[in-house]
This record gives sequence, structure tokens and C-alpha cells, in this order.
Amino acid sequence: MLAYLLLIINIFLVLLNTVFCSVMICLTAVIKLVLPFKALKFYATKLANVMMWLWATLNLKILSLSNHVEWDIQGGDSLHKDGWYLMISNHISWADIVVLCSVFKDKIPMPKFFLKYQLLYVPFIGMSCWALDMPFMRRYSRGYLIRHPEKRGQDLETTRRSCTKFKHIPTTVVNYVEGTRFTTEKQKHQTEYNYLLPPKSGGIAYTLAAMGELFENVVDVTLAYPENQETPFKDMLMGKMERIVVHIDVLPVDERVRGDYFNDKPYKRQFQKWLANIWAQKDQRLKVVYQRTDD
Repeated sequence: MLAYLLLIINIFLVLLNTVFCSVMICLTAVIKLVLPFKALKFYATKLANVMMWLWATLNLKILSLSNHVEWDIQGGDSLHKDGWYLMISNHISWADIVVLCSVFKDKIPMPKFFLKYQLLYVPFIGMSCWALDMPFMRRYSRGYLIRHPEKRGQDLETTRRSCTKFKHIPTTVVNYVEGTRFTTEKQKHQTEYNYLLPPKSGGIAYTLAAMGELFENVVDVTLAYPENQETPFKDMLMGKMERIVVHIDVLPVDERVRGDYFNDKPYKRQFQKWLANIWAQKDQRLKVVYQRTDD
């Protein structure tokens, strides 16, 4: 009964926090639309980012009151708030967004996520993410693109437009390269990894093509909830979250990630191999984490 009471209380508090911060962010967006000077628009953008930082900080406070979490955070000591970063991460649950924002809110610029276009219509969340200049992506199947070739390259153009707005203020762009949340059912349909889904290189390539010259580093994050593997977000809201593992690798932006992914086939193969190697190491790291839990 206590767990379900915490669930109701935490949902209410998180929703209240989300609505308040979303409204404030949307007000800054209106200000940006009507302000005539670029300098004032710049400060309005910074204010919106501060409100996102406040959202992450309050969420962490709310959830810390009901969860006694053992945080296992490794790496990331060289990061700073005045840089531009491309962050890649495995994706397990809605809890990932809360964790990433909580861990990195004081280390680097507030993360900006690539979102599915459908999320634009979620009350408060969609509008606030739009106000924060987060890219909303339309994903088309191979069959759809064959029937509608005019849609090819639209995601790249959307990414370029969004990333243009990031060039004037330090930004962290987050890409969940698996393209969807991990589940054991989805994992059954592939044999490459034990704890991950195969990475999709196109999303990172879009971002690098749009603003690769700005990124100081690629921040590779490995997330795990060893004692709460099945329903981490629900467990977090019910006060049952026990341990959160966050492993951070800071990778250079070098010749392995610089190139024309869409027209240079040798580079494309090299890039895919680079990403596959990162994912293989991540899978091995997760194996160690989960074996420790089983023992």
C-alpha cells in the first residue's frame, strides 16, 4: 500500500513540476518570437535552459525523497558546461531521461533529445520540447520511402534546421542510437548483443553532418538498473529503485566520425564499424554489471 501511495504522490509531484516548468519554458518561447534583437533572443534561450535545469533538479529531489538509490557513476570528470557534446546512450526506459538529466545537469549543457514527431502533441511536454528547439523526427520505413522518394533526406534537413539553433549556445545533443527502448522481446529477434539492440548509425550521422565541427567530444553513456530491470520507471515512482549504474566514456571527435556518411561508402562502413565496436564494449560492460547482480 505504501508503494502505491508513493506512486500516486510522485506522479502528482512530477506532473506538477513538469506543467510548471513547461509553462515557463513556453513563455520564454513566446518572448523569443516577439523580441526584435538577437541578443535578447539569446538570453531568452538561456532562460529556457535554466527552466529545464530546474525541472531536472526538482525531479531529482522528488524521487530522492522516496528512493534510497545507490548511484554508481563512473567517468566524465573532464566534461564542462561550456562545450558542445554529442551524447549516445542505450535506451531502457522513460527513467533514462530523468537519470541523464539528473547526472549531467551540472556537468554539461542541458541535454536536447531527438524526439518522435508524435510527442509534439503530448500536452505541455511537446510544446516545451519545441520551445527548447529539440528536433522532432518523422521516421519512414524503407517501403514508404520507395513509394515516396520525395521524403528522402527530410530528417537530415530537420536535423540541420534544429542544429543551426544550437550553434550559438553550448549544447548537448542526445541520440538513442537503438531507435527504440530495449525489451527482451525485441532482443530475441537479433543475436548480436545480449543486453542491447543493434545501433542505428543514421541518426548520429545526421547530427554530425549538421554540426559535427562544433562537437568537442562524443559522450558515450551506458545505463543499467541492475535490481530493477523489468519496470525501472514504475519502480522509481514507487520508491523501489535500488541502484543506478551510469558509465561515461568521453570519446574524441576524430577522423572516425568525420566524413560524408551519405555519399562516401568506405567512410560509411568505417563509421558503422566504429559504432559497432562501441556497442560491443557496452554489451560486455552490461554483462559484467548484471552478472554481479546475479551473484
